[in-house]
Amino acid sequence: MPILLEIRERAAVPYHRWSVEEFHRMAQSGLLDETDRVELIDGELVDMAPIGSRHAFLVDRFAECLGSGPSASYMVRVQNPIVLDERSEPQPDIALVKRANYADRHPTPADVLLIVEVSDTTLDYDRDVKLALYARHGIPEVWLCDVKAGELAVFREPIEGQYRLMHKPTTSETVAPLWVPVVRVAVADVLA
Repeated sequence: MPILLEIRERAAVPYHRWSVEEFHRMAQSGLLDETDRVELIDGELVDMAPIGSRHAFLVDRFAECLGSGPSASYMVRVQNPIVLDERSEPQPDIALVKRANYADRHPTPADVLLIVEVSDTTLDYDRDVKLALYARHGIPEVWLCDVKAGELAVFREPIEGQYRLMHKPTTSETVAPLWVPVVRVAVADVLA
């Protein structure tokens, strides 16, 4: 019931949706700086949760397991932005992107091969909001790591804002990104 009340109140009161361009201008003007942990999701500035030590460790482990060095055909980006559209610039924990020079732009959906979200206190938000956002923009694969449960869920085949396939590998399994199958990650190595 409280959620419905919140939605009704929001719908009754107009509010401004920010664009990626406005979001960047806020940073350039000094309104936001690197100490402001926010991301732009569907035109709204969303506070990001503080990064706990377990979360940070798992992000490091995923980056380590997915990395292949500068000669690989892809890059591993850690907690850096991707631009999904004019109103969404999330900062996933890990993004495997096609190798390119991103000095003058952030990767877009056409560049993204895999996203990994490590969720400690943000599991509901990552699963209910960000996963749908990634599917809506055609991100081919998302791995969602539930820190508290010690589980990994692999989502593939985005169709109409949802992932058609979901698999929860056991700790004895190895998973490989769909678009980078040469990279194999032993779930136990990451979650142990």
